[in-house]
Amino acid sequence: MTPGFSDVFGGRPDVVWHAPGRVNLIGEHTDYNDGFVLPWALPLGVTAALRRNDSGVLRMVSRQHGGPGGAVVEVAVAGLEPGSVDGWAGYPAGVVWRLREAGLLAGQGFDLVVDGDVPAGAGLSSSAALECAVVRAIDDVLGLGLSGPEAAAHARGAENEFVGVPSGVMDQMASLMCAEGSVLFLDTRSMATRQVPLDLDTGDGGGLTLLLVDTNAPHQLVDGEYADRQRACARAARALGVAALRDIPPAGLDAALARLDEALARLDAAAGTGPGADADVVRRRVRHVVTENARVLDVVGLLDAGRPGEIGPLLTDSHVSLRDDFEVTVPELDTAVEAALGAGALGARMTGGGFGGSVVILARSADAAAVTDTVAAAFAARGFAPPRPVPATPSAGAHRISGG
Repeated sequence: MTPGFSDVFGGRPDVVWHAPGRVNLIGEHTDYNDGFVLPWALPLGVTAALRRNDSGVLRMVSRQHGGPGGAVVEVAVAGLEPGSVDGWAGYPAGVVWRLREAGLLAGQGFDLVVDGDVPAGAGLSSSAALECAVVRAIDDVLGLGLSGPEAAAHARGAENEFVGVPSGVMDQMASLMCAEGSVLFLDTRSMATRQVPLDLDTGDGGGLTLLLVDTNAPHQLVDGEYADRQRACARAARALGVAALRDIPPAGLDAALARLDEALARLDAAAGTGPGADADVVRRRVRHVVTENARVLDVVGLLDAGRPGEIGPLLTDSHVSLRDDFEVTVPELDTAVEAALGAGALGARMTGGGFGGSVVILARSADAAAVTDTVAAAFAARGFAPPRPVPATPSAGAHRISGG
């Protein structure tokens, strides 16, 4: 039982579920372009202790935001509407709203206590972990029988439509579907998944480690930058006559970029609007998505072949593309990557949506301490807040802890 439930609500929860945060090995800003991603689940996550009540009221407490003993957030389930609940409580409230809108709730209310240890603002999907823990707990209590992709769709709907963060589906699928010791190869168009073993201790991977460093540069995705990039990608796909940028093969990238200016002009003229984002900006967004999808497939191929030591340059190329073509890095992210590579890391890249957050680093185990020390020293020299190592062992997806 999550500590504090009885203190707040009395008695015991019906179920307790845990859902993890995630780190993405590679495949950034591809999920809303129907592309490929390769995340793994962290050993850190969010626990949701939930009990059904018959009051029609959702009562919520977060141990990170004043509970137990703090204020209980209470909202009528029938009155939930997008934007009606602020802050952390908007995410579980959004899940309940989404299930209500889907016709899966019939007047039920819930008592909920959440607890978590995913660093907020680190780009490690603390919000998706919260959504997924809650959707699985409700699914369990009500016997809804949601599949992984169905549960992910409801969790994503809570974030996109209720809270207003225009994220893709990778975070929720990773939190729900990852397996211990593996990365999740996800095709975000078909929603097909495959567990790819992440074995750094056999074959040529002996003595390798993946390090995760929170740069303490808080990442914010609600300020319009993320949405701007989504719109640019969608506009480019329409102009190029494809369903999504995933449909442009690497071999066809140069030809697509060569005709993009004219295609965008025709699109804007047909819409009767002025020109959208500068064509050169859109061109760089397209180049990132197409090359990033190719890098994901190359990394999967190397992991399947038992050659994890060779993925480092692909990770670094991904960061360069995110920095130069997608423009979502910040000085802390770039400094961490540059310092890690300078200390002998085999590859490094920002992970998550960008504009702050964390970096993932591939290094030889023998070099791990030197790499992290060098990153810390580089941050001190730049006057940045100290970076923080984060446990990164590939872990299990959402699972029940008790009840049911």
